[in-house]
Amino acid sequence: MEVVEEIEYEGLPSNAGHSVSMMAGALAGITEHTVMFPVDSIKTRMQVFATSPAAVYTGIGNAFTRISSTEGMRALWRGVSSVIVGAGPAHAIHFGAYEAVKELAGGNVEGGRNQWIATSLAGASATIASDALMNPFDVIKQRMQVHRSEFRSFVTCARTVYRNEGLSAFYVSYPTTLTMTVPFTAVQFTVYEQLKSFLNPSGSYSPATHMLSGGLAGAVAGAVTTPLDVAKTILQTRGTSTDPEIRHCRGMVDAFRIIWTRDGLKGFARGLTPRVLTFMPSNALCWLSYEFFKAAIRDD
Repeated sequence: MEVVEEIEYEGLPSNAGHSVSMMAGALAGITEHTVMFPVDSIKTRMQVFATSPAAVYTGIGNAFTRISSTEGMRALWRGVSSVIVGAGPAHAIHFGAYEAVKELAGGNVEGGRNQWIATSLAGASATIASDALMNPFDVIKQRMQVHRSEFRSFVTCARTVYRNEGLSAFYVSYPTTLTMTVPFTAVQFTVYEQLKSFLNPSGSYSPATHMLSGGLAGAVAGAVTTPLDVAKTILQTRGTSTDPEIRHCRGMVDAFRIIWTRDGLKGFARGLTPRVLTFMPSNALCWLSYEFFKAAIRDD
């Protein structure tokens, strides 16, 4: 009887890591975003300060029912093409940078004292790099998600936004995005790594551990960064608004002022529930896919 030696998942050589991490990250990113896209569409609509009563939703169930009954189920998937095109390369850069910086900072040294710092630094560095690529695709996605969007093609949307508002429209939210996603990613990766180490000390490939750790990490990070996400949505969809104040919103400070003036403290929690409900399963799926693809690619 042939004995097959089991490969230690976490003990695989680091020199195989960066290209594998990038490929695994790209596949995981596409999987994550496409599966949870309808809930993300609802979150976007709930965060926009709509002028039409038809575009005001009281909750996830209310939004799902009204959108599907008046616009059809396809409306919940509008903009997914932008995510598919952008998420692969962005997540490849994200996970590739994460593994590279983590290695350089000593985060892979067993029993190292600076693992927490290395993980946080790696997560933040990965976000800065990936968001630079993903931000324009996210702008296009949200322009297509809003109520009564005129766009059905992400290429047409990109051309129209560029022609009417210039290149800056794709990056007006980038500082806000970084302000949100750097702490989001640092919290997410740190919570994930700590939970994974606690639940799975052996470091073996464990789908249940990766899903649970990823889901809880995504929920925590998503909840604490929701106020910044509301501001980002206002900035990224400002060109679709008929409200002069929103159309001329220049940055995070302006967005915060609009939120506070119009909706008070509760305005900063707009879309909290769908955001958490998006990130829990999507992050669980993302980490499960990432760890699976990383193990599978390395094993080939």
